[in-house]
Amino acid sequence: MDLHSSYPAISDLRRKAKKRIPHFVWEYLDSATGEEATKSRNRSKLDDILMMPSILHGESEPDLSTTFLGQSMALPFGIAPVGMSGLIWPDAEHLLAQSAAKLGIPYTLSTVATRTPEDVAPDLGPHGWFQMYPPRDEDIRRDILKRAKAAGFQTLVLTVDVPVASRRERQLRGGLQQPPKLTPRLLAQVARCPTWALGTARRGMPRMRLMDSYIDHVKGQTEGLSSTAHIGYLLRTSPDWEYVNWLRDNWDGSFIVKGVMNAEDAPALEKAGVDALWLSNHAGRQFDASPAPIEVLPDMRAATALPLIMDSGIEGGLDILRALALGADFVMMGRAWHYALGALGKAGPEHLADILVSDLKANMGQIGIDTLKDVVKTRYP
Repeated sequence: MDLHSSYPAISDLRRKAKKRIPHFVWEYLDSATGEEATKSRNRSKLDDILMMPSILHGESEPDLSTTFLGQSMALPFGIAPVGMSGLIWPDAEHLLAQSAAKLGIPYTLSTVATRTPEDVAPDLGPHGWFQMYPPRDEDIRRDILKRAKAAGFQTLVLTVDVPVASRRERQLRGGLQQPPKLTPRLLAQVARCPTWALGTARRGMPRMRLMDSYIDHVKGQTEGLSSTAHIGYLLRTSPDWEYVNWLRDNWDGSFIVKGVMNAEDAPALEKAGVDALWLSNHAGRQFDASPAPIEVLPDMRAATALPLIMDSGIEGGLDILRALALGADFVMMGRAWHYALGALGKAGPEHLADILVSDLKANMGQIGIDTLKDVVKTRYP
């Protein structure tokens, strides 16, 4: 099969994945919170960014390589953390880590993934990032950092934009519980997705295995949690500035803070020794009155010399160029990689990377640039 003729865009992967993933799982992956206005805004504000076509540059071969946090990257994008990734597609964490290693891009494992750092360690390439939802207990904190480092993760990502559980009404209507329980209604949905069902049966019902390691700390407290408030919420806290300083002091490696949206916070984070800032509104999943990261990116760029990552709303190579044009140094995507897995299984992530690379090169040709650093000159007006 010619994948590019059947699935030339992320939207094609999304449509196919929706048919192959049970509805309750799809609602978990694809939903945002509230009326999903922020999710829509992420997309529309990217569309507002225009770039001037440029002519008469002759033949060229665009160079997509970049340097981020002192490391050479083959491409300017990577794989963002997604909680319960292995619920969305069987073995997702392993498949994504393997693809990232092959592509030479970062793979970010979530604290609430269905696999532990030790599980994915054999699949990690040189750019393993570990995303932390902040544990309240200092002993758990130290143990998670020790396990992540021993497994080969070199970069720590602290997520700060989830101080409380959001409602995610679509997810609630979908019927997903934590840990997942297959009711008759959900079993009927599973039966319509045999590839997902067989893969899940082979590997067992997905659970937050890293969090399960510390379940003794919250015994008797898990009853009555909503589907968006799992065991992780009982273990973790809402971090403050002291917490950021503690992590900086106790993590030997690059340290990124994810979920930064206000440029006024940048100087203090820089002073705290953070190595990069990650602009994100959690893809609209937490707060439905947030600006889009692309809107606040220029102010953030003006406020700090730190490297900047951006996510939320990215749907192709052109969007990656838009983010780079406004001051981002790197772009991350979460949902799209899971659309790719849902659509094509193991072949999906590398096909998605092919889509992004082809789109980047085509659009770089249209705006007349050979290197990514030159994209900042193409913004219009």
